[in-house]
Amino acid sequence: KIKPGRYIIKEGVSNKNIIDIISRGLQTPHNLVLSGNIRTLDRLSSIISTRIMEDSLSVLKTLTDSTLIHELGFDKYTIRAMFLLNTYEIYWTSSSTEILRRFKREYDNFWTNKRLEQAKALNLTPIEVITLASIVSEESNLSFEHPIIAGVYLNRLRIGMPLQADPTIKYALNDPSIKRILFAHLEIDSPYNTYKKRGLPPGPITIVSPRVIDAVLNYTNHQYLYFCAHPSLNGSHSFAKTLKEHNANARQYHQALNRLNLQNRNR
Repeated sequence: KIKPGRYIIKEGVSNKNIIDIISRGLQTPHNLVLSGNIRTLDRLSSIISTRIMEDSLSVLKTLTDSTLIHELGFDKYTIRAMFLLNTYEIYWTSSSTEILRRFKREYDNFWTNKRLEQAKALNLTPIEVITLASIVSEESNLSFEHPIIAGVYLNRLRIGMPLQADPTIKYALNDPSIKRILFAHLEIDSPYNTYKKRGLPPGPITIVSPRVIDAVLNYTNHQYLYFCAHPSLNGSHSFAKTLKEHNANARQYHQALNRLNLQNRNR
């Protein structure tokens, strides 16, 4: 009659109470933490499997179950939108199917009426907002820049300009380590090639945090259409309204990069 699970037995508890706890399945919950860069379902499956009884292959099978994810309102491209970076309290014996349904409830709870109205004002669905947020999150590690970058991409969408988002190319090539996008990279035939295909890609390129989603919903309203790395090389960006301004900013950045490379070679 002993039930499997994760139990924390505190000092001083009697044998009778221990047997009662285990036989009744009164498990101690623990945390499932989604954090950092989770770009693939393989990686997500691996993280989930460390906190439940199922192995990663079993979890991956659930995450790619087309019937189940369609029932939840997603598909193979959009399923990552259902997961948000956060900490969740779960039980060791939770099944991967139960975990998926739990995340769907968390997703539904996140999309309050206020957020739904904000998405509607952008002429975007919640999944499209998350897709854009996933690009924004990959563009900068500086949270104060996220609303500004979101504004750039929203301006491009409004005028029908291709997003030309480098993170989507890295995703299409399955190589996030690429430092600089080359013309050869832009030839890849992929629905995530935002240089060739207008509009948003078919789904998120990574799992995002609620904070970045809110940065998109509360984007900065401006007239910028371009941005590139700042010549300070501190991870920030220079923003421009025109291509001429953008090219000038890009030249300053590349000059700073060349100076840095020269200094490194002379050491």
